[in-house]
Amino acid sequence: MKLQEKLKAIRLRKSGKSYSDILRLINVSKSTISLWLQDIELTEKQKAKLKGRQRAGYGGAKANHKKRIESTKQIILDAKKEIQNLIKNPLFLSGLMLYWAEGDKAETWENVKFSNSDPQMIKIMMKWFRGACKVPENKFRICLHIHTLHCRKNIEEYWSKITKIPVSQFYKTQIKPTSLKQRKNKLYNGTCAIYVGNKALFRRIKGWKIGFIEKMDIIR
Repeated sequence: MKLQEKLKAIRLRKSGKSYSDILRLINVSKSTISLWLQDIELTEKQKAKLKGRQRAGYGGAKANHKKRIESTKQIILDAKKEIQNLIKNPLFLSGLMLYWAEGDKAETWENVKFSNSDPQMIKIMMKWFRGACKVPENKFRICLHIHTLHCRKNIEEYWSKITKIPVSQFYKTQIKPTSLKQRKNKLYNGTCAIYVGNKALFRRIKGWKIGFIEKMDIIR
C-alpha cells in the first residue's frame, strides 16, 4: 500500500504539484513526503508556477486580513454609537458589566464566553444574550465544569432548566478530580460556561465597553 502511495506522490510531484497539494491527496505525514520526494527536481517553469501561487496566496491572505481589520473597526465604531441609547436599559447595562468582569475578552480567538457557578447570574446573562445581543437559540453552547465529588446524573438537566438550552447543545461535561473527601457546599452544581460562536458579537461587546468607558469619562 505504501509503495502505491509513494509512486503516486512521485507522479504528482513530477507533474509540478506542491507538497501541500500532494498531502491533500495522500494520507501520510509531511516528513514522509519530504523523504520520498527529496531527489525529485522541478523544472524552472514548474518552480515559477508554484512561486506565483505562493505570491497570490500571500496577497489573498493579506487582503483578507486587511478586510477583517476594517470590518472589526466598523463593528466597534457602530457599537460605540449604540451605547447612547442602550445604556438606559438596566438589563443591557448589568449584562455588559457582568461580561466585562467575568466574560472572555481574549482577542486571539474572539470567543464569546461567560462562566459562573451562580445560577441567578447565569439566568441574567442568558437574558442579556437573548434580549440585548439577539443571539439565536441554535448558536448557544453550554459546557459544564465540575469536580468528581459534586458530580451527579442530573447535573446537565439542572443547567438545562437554568439556561433553557437543550442538553443536545451541551458540550461534554468536564469532570475534574478533587482531593476533598466530602462536599462542603451541598448546593454547589459546578460551573456553567455559556458559549456563543459569533466573532461579530465579540467585537460588538468590545465596542459597547469602549463606548461605556468614553461615556462615563473613565479614561481621564
